[in-house]
Amino acid sequence: MATDGDPGGRGTVVGNLRLRSLQVKNMSRAQAESVIKNIIREIAQECAGKGHAVSETLVAFMVKAVVLDPRNLFNVDRTLTKQDVRKLVELCVDKLMDQGSPTLDTIKMQVYFDMNYTSRREFIEEHQRVLQSRLVPVSREITDSRVKTREDLEGLYRKIVSYVLLRSGLGSSTDITTVREATAALQSIFPQSELGTFMSLIKKDKEQQLNDLSMIVTGIRLFNKDSRKGGEGIDDLPAILNEAIPSTSKDIEWELELSQSLAWQYTSWLERLLNPEVETRECIVPLDMLKQALYNVRQHEAFLKVILADVILCAKQVETLQTELATHMKLLRVTVHSKTAVPTAQVFPHFTALAKFWSGLQDEMVLLSILSNIMENLQPFLAAQSQLFPDGQLEDVLGSEIKKYEQRMKESSENRIDPYEIKTQEWLLPETTANFDKLPLQYNGICGYTLVKKDGLLLPGNPSIGVLKHREKYYVFSSKEAALRFGSKPDEYIAHVAEKAKQSPELIQLLQLHQQFACVTPYPEMQSGERLLVKPITKCDSSTQTDTHLLETNIVKSYEWNEWELRRKAIKLANLRSKVTHSMQTNLSHMRRDNVTQTYLLEDVACQSKRDGNSNVPKPQVYLAGLRGGKTKTTHMIKTNLTRSVNE
Repeated sequence: MATDGDPGGRGTVVGNLRLRSLQVKNMSRAQAESVIKNIIREIAQECAGKGHAVSETLVAFMVKAVVLDPRNLFNVDRTLTKQDVRKLVELCVDKLMDQGSPTLDTIKMQVYFDMNYTSRREFIEEHQRVLQSRLVPVSREITDSRVKTREDLEGLYRKIVSYVLLRSGLGSSTDITTVREATAALQSIFPQSELGTFMSLIKKDKEQQLNDLSMIVTGIRLFNKDSRKGGEGIDDLPAILNEAIPSTSKDIEWELELSQSLAWQYTSWLERLLNPEVETRECIVPLDMLKQALYNVRQHEAFLKVILADVILCAKQVETLQTELATHMKLLRVTVHSKTAVPTAQVFPHFTALAKFWSGLQDEMVLLSILSNIMENLQPFLAAQSQLFPDGQLEDVLGSEIKKYEQRMKESSENRIDPYEIKTQEWLLPETTANFDKLPLQYNGICGYTLVKKDGLLLPGNPSIGVLKHREKYYVFSSKEAALRFGSKPDEYIAHVAEKAKQSPELIQLLQLHQQFACVTPYPEMQSGERLLVKPITKCDSSTQTDTHLLETNIVKSYEWNEWELRRKAIKLANLRSKVTHSMQTNLSHMRRDNVTQTYLLEDVACQSKRDGNSNVPKPQVYLAGLRGGKTKTTHMIKTNLTRSVNE
């Protein structure tokens, strides 16, 4: 069975289309979604029964394209009947089974690119999520482990080493030499004796320490590799990238050159067939098929330019990372040069920085691989148009009639727009407009006038002629005549371009017309009498006025806006007579204002008291005699009291 290459990993666009039959007018949203899925499933099953497997994404896009095409006579202003749904299914199956149609190849290419390509940041974030999901089981096993014996401790340490190797991506965890080197680096910063402290941490802190250890060990191993003292199992990633990026760029540029060459050959052949003044033999390939082939190679060219721009950005990022890596490696060598011991505060930040830059190089390698894979997978979508003509036939027939981009730009640049020719429109010129080359051009830089007048012919516009600014959008043209005619009735030509896109659904993405066709009235917003409505998103100048009072009037009479009035009321409320006033002086307020202090002079005063008086008592006078003894052996003491009486 053939497949359309849809990865099926990012959902479907079933919700972009809301269909209701006469029997399901008042369904709930879930029921309406079920009906839509049944229609898409029926189309997919019929295609599978005929030997071609298609994805729901491709089917949903084809259903929308068939409904939009006015040639299929689906009236979007009425509800689709059972017959309409059956007709819709048959038309979609026929288009999906037409393997020789360049239109189908282009739509498949657009679906594939939309499902697989995303921004550079999202690519890297997705890679980090995948890497983290692989580490979760190992990390959980380490953080949730409960060791009891020495053997358990040794097993836990081995798991930490495995985690470090898996996170760094430097070598295989089954290689004995790599495991020994990683173990030695880990032991130098986290010996096995510290496992007890590690086990006492909470789970979040354990995970953070595991990440820190992984970064430091990675930096140590990278430094050892640079010093030729280790680095087993570590690829020379900078050298690989320096070789892979130019090779990938060269492959993309070669593919881009082929697509551009084919595009100009188809363009020149279509110009010959569409020019009534030039006689030419009838072409064996139908005119519509030639247009489809042109759209196919133009879409391939547009996608290759997007991929090439990402590869160029990747090259710049790799150059920056390599410079930073070399700088930190040099600083680290200077720090540890001929030293037996270095403080961890000095070397650990350098090791972490080395690991960070190396991880950035790994991300760039993954991104480069994804972009290269997308470029290769776009090639099968050129199969139908490549079979229209044998190799080199168009080039041999047209010869010098083939005009390439440079020649066309040079010829059209000689005749430029004079803004005064159409004063009703605003024209931008290179010499009068800042950032002229960065203007977001409509129709992906294609001339809308030529697309309408030449029945679908795609010609790149030349901004040097002049850019028309209409309703905040910018339009370029392939010639001055095209610019003047488009500028005279821009809205009319814009509507004609939309009609052309309805007939060729691949133009919706090629010309970046998603805003005009992506909006279909959602089921909950439909009223009971509404039908399938396809509404373009339109923009207009508008203004709004904010209501002064959204709520009922509530005037507070006591409200006061004046700060000084509020202070005055506060002073009234405070009973200052019974309060103590405090003041202080600060450095800021010193000498900033006049201070006045009032003092009172001292007064000479006297007071009268009673007369001083005193009293005196007799002084005691007591004499003792005979204490020293005498001629006799017995001592006789005599006490004589000569104290005067108090009454004397």
